[in-house]
Amino acid sequence: MALLEETVLDVVTCETGADAVALLQERGNEVAMVFADMQMPGAMDGIDLARAVQTIWPRIRLVVTSGGAENRIEELPSGIIHLRKPWRALDVLMQVDRAVRCPNLPVR
Repeated sequence: MALLEETVLDVVTCETGADAVALLQERGNEVAMVFADMQMPGAMDGIDLARAVQTIWPRIRLVVTSGGAENRIEELPSGIIHLRKPWRALDVLMQVDRAVRCPNLPVR
């Protein structure tokens, strides 16, 4: 995502939720934030990814976005940030800032 590439974060793109989990298993201690869509290719959707990240890597800020799955928002674990599409770039950048500056602050 071009927007995130302009931040202090090193951006890595994964095609599927399973790819993201595999990457996190290798480098999870280096990851500050995961930005995922609720609808993803493969067997694992954004909600499944959110559950896995929150359970295994609870210090990682997780931001999930959606443009048509709002009826499933209540399935997201508590503490997960949801940004409805179309989101504003500033909202995403604020989440990056919080992930980098305050990684241990509770999500609001």
